[in-house]
Amino acid sequence: MASIVISGSCSSSFLFRNREAGGNGVSLAQYNGLRAMERMQLPSSEMTRLSCSAPQRKTIRGMASPTVSIPKREKDPKKRIVISGMGLVSVFGSDIDHFYNKLLAGESGITQIDRFDATSYSVRFAGQIRDFSSKGYIDGKNDRRLDDCWRYCLVAGRRALDDANLGSQVLEKMDKTRIGVLVGTGMGGLTAFSNGVEALIQKGYRKITPFFIPYSITNMGSALLAIDTGLMGPNYSISTACATANYCFYAAANHIRRGEADIMVAGGTEAAIMPTGIGGFIACRALSQRNDEPHRASRPWDKDRDGFVMGEGCGILVMESLEHAMKRGANIIAEYLGGAVTCDAHHMTDPRSDGFGVSSCIIKSLEDAGVSPEEVNYVNAHATSTLAGDLAEVNAIKKVFKNTSEIKMNGTKSMIGHGLGAAGGLEAIATIKAITSGWLHPTINQDNLEPDVTIDTVPNVRKQHEVNIAISNSFGFGGHNSVVVFAPFKP
Repeated sequence: MASIVISGSCSSSFLFRNREAGGNGVSLAQYNGLRAMERMQLPSSEMTRLSCSAPQRKTIRGMASPTVSIPKREKDPKKRIVISGMGLVSVFGSDIDHFYNKLLAGESGITQIDRFDATSYSVRFAGQIRDFSSKGYIDGKNDRRLDDCWRYCLVAGRRALDDANLGSQVLEKMDKTRIGVLVGTGMGGLTAFSNGVEALIQKGYRKITPFFIPYSITNMGSALLAIDTGLMGPNYSISTACATANYCFYAAANHIRRGEADIMVAGGTEAAIMPTGIGGFIACRALSQRNDEPHRASRPWDKDRDGFVMGEGCGILVMESLEHAMKRGANIIAEYLGGAVTCDAHHMTDPRSDGFGVSSCIIKSLEDAGVSPEEVNYVNAHATSTLAGDLAEVNAIKKVFKNTSEIKMNGTKSMIGHGLGAAGGLEAIATIKAITSGWLHPTINQDNLEPDVTIDTVPNVRKQHEVNIAISNSFGFGGHNSVVVFAPFKP
């Protein structure tokens, strides 16, 4: 066990087990991207100190990693992961092409809240979904009972399966113990929970609905989708705030790589535009208060940004081993190359200003994907429009990608708001559509760009761009970092 003392902002230095030394020593390698530049030998028992600029020091203990070799992409068709279906529910509806066309047009989905009376709230706007229909997917009785979080999940999940040509008749002929569901949420059934608490306070415990607990807990999206479709493979949920969906993609891919499933239905769902959700984030002082111009409120990297805008919805991918997809003749949309998850270990809501947790997550995702930084030319950024978060992410990106002249970076949240646990799911679909269409949607409301943001943010107008390798970033309260890597599918 090697002990590393990190004090604030660090260079890209990592500790690796030296196999040439018989596994008894460690090697401290200075890296430019993923390529070693210099290396020195240290005994494994020695405390290795990495000097950094910030005043606070934290000791992190961890096992030394194996020496990094030249990146190699996975070639085993049983372990290569492809995307064979996509489904969503969004502020722009439930049709994926319509959703992406709205993004390409630079249209804002941010409007005044009318789901409840928000006139007394200091924030009165959001990316609220209107005219949502579950017809054909959920029967009327259940539809009336369900929290919107689970309604969005069931519709998006079923649409993703249909897109993958995995409708009920096809599934009946497949081994459903080899198909899993992993749909997470940051908040869960927040309306169901709030209604239950209100019933308890106003009328007593006897008036609490028996659906209070089942429709509140965060695992119910995966459970209900499995019950609806009969999928009996790995099934659970992950809740890592706004990083949730990417965590689910990463975990789902590993189930396939380990041979535990052939197909995983994965993503994130959220429905927190209601009094408790809006009120709670107002209390956190996290939301924009640009009530007079809601459509201009979400403005990543702009000097005049004043917080994020609440969104909602669901984004789900059908992830499948290449071998299985080829055998059944599936339409392969794109390829998932890899991913990573890390933690800032810094603060409940504030990101590390040096971006070290994020930069290490990007590096680990590229290692998992078997690609070098030079191959990446598109970043779908987390970019929430918060004062600290936007610049911390840019700092991290600059640390990993030394030359950003060929990279395009955009912020989907500028148009649809921040979908919390669903954000990574919706943004993964936007990333994949960028790969398949050759067009990047703009980051809107780019009027006064921060001078430190020297990467092309696709300001206000879409751009044509052939994506080689794309990464999609999602970060959450608690310091949860997640990065997933997508690419055009090449047999």
